[in-house]
Amino acid sequence: MSRIEQLINEIEEYIDSCKYQPLSNTKILVNKEEMEELLVELRLRVPDEIKKYQKIISQQDAILADARAQAENMIADATAQTNELVSDHEVMQRAYAKANELVEEATKQAQSIVDSAVSDANNIRESAVQYTDSLLANLQSIMENSMETTKQRYEGLFGALQNTYQVCLQNRSELAAGMQQAQSQMQIQPQAQAQEAPDVSEEQN
Repeated sequence: MSRIEQLINEIEEYIDSCKYQPLSNTKILVNKEEMEELLVELRLRVPDEIKKYQKIISQQDAILADARAQAENMIADATAQTNELVSDHEVMQRAYAKANELVEEATKQAQSIVDSAVSDANNIRESAVQYTDSLLANLQSIMENSMETTKQRYEGLFGALQNTYQVCLQNRSELAAGMQQAQSQMQIQPQAQAQEAPDVSEEQN
């Protein structure tokens, strides 16, 4: 607290301690000497305080100027950093764009490779199917020829066997007929002998 402020406080306290004039609520009785002493000191202090305040004000101006300079420097630095960040951002944007282009190009190349591989695989599979079908066709032709040859041989063998079978049947039939004829002859001969034999009972009589 400055001395002027102290003097003002003392004057206020002195006024508060003074007594009112009789029959008045606004006028007071003041000791002239005490009041003059306070006022004289106040007048003497005012120039010094004014100089002090002027010095403080000038210092404040310097402080404000320094603060403004620091603020301007900070703004300049922030602007530079912002510009740098913007530049970096633009660089990043270009990098991202280039990366996207590379990814897109790589994707196209990969898809082309896959499509080519699928086409080659389909061609190879088709060729393999055709080759396998050709082998099966040759095998089928060979088997058909073998089956035809076997059929012809079988038919010849079957015919020979059938002829032999017929001969066997005929021979057996002839054999059976001969056996029946022989049995018939054997039955006729005992009957004939019985008719030629004499009656023994009649001779005894």
